[in-house]
Amino acid sequence: MSGPIKDLSKLCIHTITTKPWSIEEAAEQYQKAGVKGISVWRNYLEGRNIVQTGEMLKNHGLKAVALVRGGFFPATTLGKRQLAITDNKKAVDEAAAVGAEMVVLVCGADPGQPLEVSRAQIQEGIEAVLPHAIENKVKLAIEPLHPMYADTRSAINTMAQANDMAEAINSDFVGVAADVYHLWWDPNLEAEIKRCGAHGNLLAFHICDWLSPTTDFLNDRGLMGEGCINIPLIRSWVEEAGFTGFNEVEIFSDRLWAGDQNEFLDKIVESYYHC
Repeated sequence: MSGPIKDLSKLCIHTITTKPWSIEEAAEQYQKAGVKGISVWRNYLEGRNIVQTGEMLKNHGLKAVALVRGGFFPATTLGKRQLAITDNKKAVDEAAAVGAEMVVLVCGADPGQPLEVSRAQIQEGIEAVLPHAIENKVKLAIEPLHPMYADTRSAINTMAQANDMAEAINSDFVGVAADVYHLWWDPNLEAEIKRCGAHGNLLAFHICDWLSPTTDFLNDRGLMGEGCINIPLIRSWVEEAGFTGFNEVEIFSDRLWAGDQNEFLDKIVESYYHC
């Protein structure tokens, strides 16, 4: 098991984690706290000059790690699937403009059709967006989600499924985003992380914790160390697999959003040191 992290050089925070802050407020406060990376959710760019926003992040010493989120490819109608492809190309443009090297894909699902059909549509959607992503030098990171989200949020629910798809597409611009909240339960996780690393496909590592008991399966995530996920162990697996990127804190929490965000940020940094 890896020991405690001694610095913040690989700490990235998603803008959704400190949801009440604008991206300008987040950039200012992350810089003050010593955070070096920021993953930008698309809604934080609405109404802004995206290129100028990217420059603002750089001026605060922040690396734009990822744009979140693309995906949601499956649908029972061709028209909706085409709209999703168009929106994902727009997400690629936004990522390039803000200076992010990847778009995280929450791949989607449609409860009106079998999961196998949704998975095939996800692969077709990624392949349709891929030439535009390559042209803009933006990678596409498939994020497997916990099976409880298989109805509408994602038909990709394990690292094995994400690995299968990334390997089938076989592009340097397609890989996997591993989130401990969605994957910690998987008995094959260590082997699938190693497999992902062996193919050079591990693009992102997201961290938070699973509270027990949990009060909401979407918006009750915990700070690292508050729950039952062995984050240091999983982190050791991703590092052994060759991952050298940022540790991205992605927390959805009505409880934590309701509090003082500066105090919350202090707790993020403290828990990051320990986990």
